Amino acid sequence: MATVELRPITPGQRFYVRNSRSLAKKRPEKSLTRAKLRTGGRNCYGRITSRRRGGGHKRLYRQIDFRREKLDIPATVRSIEYDPNRTSNIALLVYADGAKRYILAPTGVGEGTVLVSTRESEKADFKVGNSMPLKFIPPATKVHAIELQPGKGAQLVRSAGTGAHLVGVDGDRATLRMPSGELRLVHANCCATIGEVGNAVHRRANIGKAGRNRWKGKRPRVRGVAMNPVDHPMGGGEGRTSGGGHPMSPWGQLSKNFPTRPRKKHSNKLILIRRNGRKMKK
Repeated sequence: MATVELRPITPGQRFYVRNSRSLAKKRPEKSLTRAKLRTGGRNCYGRITSRRRGGGHKRLYRQIDFRREKLDIPATVRSIEYDPNRTSNIALLVYADGAKRYILAPTGVGEGTVLVSTRESEKADFKVGNSMPLKFIPPATKVHAIELQPGKGAQLVRSAGTGAHLVGVDGDRATLRMPSGELRLVHANCCATIGEVGNAVHRRANIGKAGRNRWKGKRPRVRGVAMNPVDHPMGGGEGRTSGGGHPMSPWGQLSKNFPTRPRKKHSNKLILIRRNGRKMKK
């Protein structure tokens, strides 16, 4: 899929770059959609807990089959469709028994492609779009939609244009090199889909104007140094200043060189090399 640059007859089109719309022009499958309720960043008490959210266009949520539980039943790709809830496109599968499912559309999969999901080695077909456990996939293969726990559903490598390299399988552990450069272990029984996620040109798109972010439900972000001291610890000062103190949130929490993630050892013990190139301490 290529990108399209429009003739700039308006200021908002001067830098606007979008993907070519060579997708199925149809309504999403009704049985696979549900309403998507939005909170505007507010909790059950009506207080804003996630800032800079609100507005945006209405959306229907497409239910994606991240588990690929219909095993050893061939499915034909009916159409490649747009999904407003994610960066990648989605593919509508129609199984031989008549069931329909949405999956992430891999690169190289189009209308008429036959895919299958399996958990048995003798039925494994190494074809782009097929799903199987990591222990059946040859090393150096590019995979996406990877499970973290067997049977839980895909949680890793799901955004447009991404793919992880299977370094190898040793016993009940598979070594993966993630798109970020991180090297981590995953159970060999976890399933993954062969190939990389499609719509790789998504990263080359340019929204062109601020209003397009408002359509996505993203509100403006105001710098702390542009505020008054009553509104932010970094605000105020004579003339134009950049604060002079350490960067922090409006409530005084440091925002740089200070970890805000809870220290959970069980979530890091399978990481061999972090994305910054440092080895994890045992």
